[in-house]
Amino acid sequence: MIQTPINKEIVDGLISQLGIQDFAKATIREVKQVAALSEEKSGVEFIKMEMGIPGLPAAKVGVDAQIKALKDGIAHSYPDIQGYPELKKQASRFVKAFVGVDIAAEGCVPVCGSMQGTFASFLTCSQASKGKDTVLFIDPGFPVQKMQLQVLGVKYKTFDVYDYRGDKLRGKLESYLSEGNICAIVYSNPNNPSRVCLTENELQAIGELATKYDTVIMEDLAYFAMDFRQDLSTPFEPPYQPTVARYTDNYMLLISGSKAFSYAGERIGVVCISNKLFHRHYEELSARYEGLPFGLVFSTRMLYALSSGTSHSAQYALAEMFRAACDGEYQFRDEIRVYADRAHKLKDIFLRHGFYIVYDKDLDKPVADGFYFTIGYPGMTSGQLARELMYYGVSAICLITTGSNQEGLRVCTSFIEDNQYEILEERMQIFEVNHSH
Repeated sequence: MIQTPINKEIVDGLISQLGIQDFAKATIREVKQVAALSEEKSGVEFIKMEMGIPGLPAAKVGVDAQIKALKDGIAHSYPDIQGYPELKKQASRFVKAFVGVDIAAEGCVPVCGSMQGTFASFLTCSQASKGKDTVLFIDPGFPVQKMQLQVLGVKYKTFDVYDYRGDKLRGKLESYLSEGNICAIVYSNPNNPSRVCLTENELQAIGELATKYDTVIMEDLAYFAMDFRQDLSTPFEPPYQPTVARYTDNYMLLISGSKAFSYAGERIGVVCISNKLFHRHYEELSARYEGLPFGLVFSTRMLYALSSGTSHSAQYALAEMFRAACDGEYQFRDEIRVYADRAHKLKDIFLRHGFYIVYDKDLDKPVADGFYFTIGYPGMTSGQLARELMYYGVSAICLITTGSNQEGLRVCTSFIEDNQYEILEERMQIFEVNHSH
């Protein structure tokens, strides 16, 4: 047995000290804390893969536009609750250019990142129809969205898509929808954490069922156009970002500035509500909110109550990023492609030393390389593997925290430095020797 790079007693002591009873269920922040303190105590550099924070500079075109807006005095005035008109116009263009669907500018509403977008969407959807009081997650997914529902006191159900790809997805979804209590269905595409991308057939099944059972689809596009297996970079030309919007009118697209434009710090995104859903009158919402349609309840009630709108200058930044992308001046996918390169190199190292990719396929194709990927190790549970890798100075979160039923970890590529591939290779060689039977 070769000595691990970090003394086990340090890691175990910190886990105990922080009161983490089951490391498989440790939150991202807890894993981050254990890693930071272990690094400090041991003096050994950690390879940090637990946090999904962009590791690239913010898009310059956005920064310049925001600085100009601030210098021009925009900070003194409240933004319109519906959003800066130019941002709404450019968001509508962006959806047309890269998703290939028509959503009117009025339905493109700025939010303080997709986090606020989902919170306001959950509020609106859960109040829209009597008896429809439950949100359904196609997991794995973003853990904080479930926390939002916990805060709201809204019920949710969830299933792991791992065993329900392709034709099986329709039957699984219908088993929940037929109960009549599902107000909204949530998924991310590309997926956080697995990187699986739902196919057109799967999206068609989701859309058709949404129409049949009158359920709203909340499509989280946090990793917009990050399926690097195909070229989604030419505005107004196919192929486009896959979407449920081609198959139903009951949808809200959540588009974030955080990952595609590395603009996470300014908390800016847009929720794009289909034209039909925006103007739809729900009896329950009309009774509660003076006869307003769905879209205006979302903006003039939910968002107004939450934050009275979104950072004014950040809206100028996003408007300009959208415009430049639509006009072909700003190739945002070229900047973020580095995540795919990193994932490819990291996967190679792990696979060479006995690990496997947990969510490895989109039906018959290997999953895309990108911001995240998933790893497992034969004979080890998620919690065992996460703790064990800590001894080797590698931090990642367990899939169980994302709603997955699979044993394994989510690995994030965003903070990997060029010098760390060699370090990881050395440490995983030791790992392999220590775990060879």
